[in-house]
Amino acid sequence: MPSHPSLDIPKEPTMNAELTTLRLAGAAQGFNWLPVYVADEQGFFAEVGLKIEYIRLGSVDKTTAAVLDGSVDLAITPPEGAVANYIAGGPLRIIASNSERLPMSVVARPGIPDLGALRGKRIGTSSLTEGTAIYIKIMLAQAGLHYPGDFGFVLAGVHTARWAALQNDEVDAAPQPAPWSFLAEREGYGLIGEVADAIPEIIFAAIVGSAPWLVENRDVVRRLLAVIARAHAFVNDPANDAVTLPVYERITTPEAPDLAARGLAYTRDLGMWPVGARVSVAALAATADVMVQTGLMPDRQRAAAAGVVDASFLEGA
Repeated sequence: MPSHPSLDIPKEPTMNAELTTLRLAGAAQGFNWLPVYVADEQGFFAEVGLKIEYIRLGSVDKTTAAVLDGSVDLAITPPEGAVANYIAGGPLRIIASNSERLPMSVVARPGIPDLGALRGKRIGTSSLTEGTAIYIKIMLAQAGLHYPGDFGFVLAGVHTARWAALQNDEVDAAPQPAPWSFLAEREGYGLIGEVADAIPEIIFAAIVGSAPWLVENRDVVRRLLAVIARAHAFVNDPANDAVTLPVYERITTPEAPDLAARGLAYTRDLGMWPVGARVSVAALAATADVMVQTGLMPDRQRAAAAGVVDASFLEGA
């Protein structure tokens, strides 16, 4: 499988030990993967005997399914699919948090001044049951609009595909992360709502695996998480921006370096990448809350849902 198209993954270092390949999947493998790409470029994975095979699947639903069927080892993906699988008795588990803030705006075509004006409009998303669709339902409910009576979803794909859909008038609005939101604003589109204002803290992307595979590969998982935690600390430190910013620019807006710098600062200031890659109690509770509010989980399962997190791998790391 090819590596991420926007990033030249470093060549394997010369060493005697054979590297263990880990198949790591995601939908877009974009801006929230910054710590992973920086760790790879700096040789952090190779130092612990790992090589990452990047598998991009284009949607969060496909990513969750790939972990379940074993065609990938682990995924960095929104957590809702894993939570739903767990409470239904399935094997999916969350072992760490890759990101816990939402540097994302609702971008609307000209002529739509606010969230209330989205009544009857088409909103681009990447899934009907995970990630962006959930955030939009919460935000528009706060504005007095409810799905499906007041607005519709278009499965437009990940953020790059949603930007194309906006430009082609296939959707009227879409949630877009920084710096693509800033790019849209530069092109005359409106930023009519900030997701972080409506949902200050939530698990945006978790590291998800299947329990049998995790148990069988415990040492590999611990090594991976040790690197992820190290990479979070690295990208969270502005002193490392000579390394971090060029990587962020390549995976976001290489044609607009000024917007990339703005996007990295905005994202980091929100506190997107949690210290130690740990799942915070507040973020997990917020994930459960929005799943209940949007009908993805019955309220009676709220307490049980916390069991989806297996923190033993991070403790070992």
